[in-house]
Amino acid sequence: MQGGQMMLEEPVRLSSVLTPTKSDFSPSLTKVMVTLGPKSRSVETIEACLNAGMSVARFDFSCFDSDYHQETIDNLRAGTRKANKLCAVMLDTVGPEILVSNKTGNPVELKADNFVTITPDTTKEPSSEVLPINYVGFAKEVKKGDTVFLGQYLFTGSETSSVWLEVSETKGADIICQIKNSATLTGLNFNLHISGVQADSSTLTDIDKQIISTWGSHNKVDIISLHYTRHADDVREVRAFLAAHNLQETQIYAKVETVEGLKHFDEILKESDGVILARGNLGVDLPPEKVFLFQKSAAYRCNMAGKPLIITRVVDSMFGNLRPTRAEATDVANAVLDGADGILLGGETFGGLYPIEAIKTVRKICSEAEYVYNQELNFKRIVNYAGEPLSHAESVASSAVRVAIKVHAAMIAVFTSSGAAARLISKYRPSIPIFAIVTPLVKSNTIKWSVTGSMQARQLLGVRGVFPLLASAEAANIGVVNAESVMKLVFHHGKTMGLLRPKDKVVVFQKIGDSSVVEIVEFDD
Repeated sequence: MQGGQMMLEEPVRLSSVLTPTKSDFSPSLTKVMVTLGPKSRSVETIEACLNAGMSVARFDFSCFDSDYHQETIDNLRAGTRKANKLCAVMLDTVGPEILVSNKTGNPVELKADNFVTITPDTTKEPSSEVLPINYVGFAKEVKKGDTVFLGQYLFTGSETSSVWLEVSETKGADIICQIKNSATLTGLNFNLHISGVQADSSTLTDIDKQIISTWGSHNKVDIISLHYTRHADDVREVRAFLAAHNLQETQIYAKVETVEGLKHFDEILKESDGVILARGNLGVDLPPEKVFLFQKSAAYRCNMAGKPLIITRVVDSMFGNLRPTRAEATDVANAVLDGADGILLGGETFGGLYPIEAIKTVRKICSEAEYVYNQELNFKRIVNYAGEPLSHAESVASSAVRVAIKVHAAMIAVFTSSGAAARLISKYRPSIPIFAIVTPLVKSNTIKWSVTGSMQARQLLGVRGVFPLLASAEAANIGVVNAESVMKLVFHHGKTMGLLRPKDKVVVFQKIGDSSVVEIVEFDD
């Protein structure tokens, strides 16, 4: 409950349990973002991921080099052509992460009650006796009795691939720790975390700058996921760096995962284009009983601001299992009910055994949660928060959603060039899809002319309920979009996706001159 009102639609909550699950091919309004890696980087698997529901592909540069990720993004492009689908590219920065580099990839066995030395001497190989880290000053940050968390994806409370260490003493730059639980560490990198301690360096590291200025610039990435965002200045620094490398249109999603980021959340939200709630580190930095409170608070703030919120670490057990646990399935649904725009899959698709099944499972759970989402209550909350008088843009966007509700429309279609109109309509959380027809624009400088639009279309793939379509480049040349022909394309896509049936109503929103027009059209097959 929130504010004394149910966040679910009371009349359908129990009856929906007996309603058959939607088809495997029905898209959810909530977006599924996928980390591509060894188990999901082939053209065939990527095509299957796209058909299963992937809308954003994440590239994690804490693992593998630029050449490896270039091969993967080339495969992504081939996969999108085969599947005939758009997919946004998200570059995940490394940030000031404290890592144990396991270059050999050999498993490291740690036994409870034994001792292990954490050292900044990176010439040593990880073993049951020594763990080399990439942070020289770590010994100065800890004291006897501190708890250190270590693992490929940090501790979840049930897995045997992460470990708790207790600091026993420090010897110069080395830290002697007692192992509190037996575990086998696997993978190429192990994250190391202690609450309140981070490497003393900029959020945008020199490694990140090199990756963005080369790989990111070459591939014109759509979104930067900024690891360990702690202050609004972190976002501003990245924004300036992107502009200096001709990536001024690239969006920045702030990855909030520490108490420090929590303290400055409102300022970070104001500066960023979206927020990723990284619950792996957050679950270590915060007491477990406080994580859900931050999630709900962050979701509310993002919803009121009309900016995407992405939730991570939801179905960890699907790394090696075909089904999630009951708690994980409930967690995904609660993220949707809290107001998340998307779910980000990490290890489940990066190195898990069942990447396709993980995407399908999350998408199905999201669809079920959306079915019982209390749209009326949330619409009123957002309108009340916006206050009166509403701005012209807010007034028109909310009116389009209100009309769609009144006439029981099956879809909203919006014409946009920047994507702003589609985002604003999504802010009011309609329970139906928003088809965004992105109109290309011609831009010029003293050197050359260029047509924009494709990046803006892909960036909408991170926004709840929005399905972008890119209008033809010819429209940019003449400055006119043939609305009738575009609507035929919208109808075709809606029918193909199983979202439109004959006689369904579609609410169309577009700007004509200085006016915004909302009209209702009927789909006639």
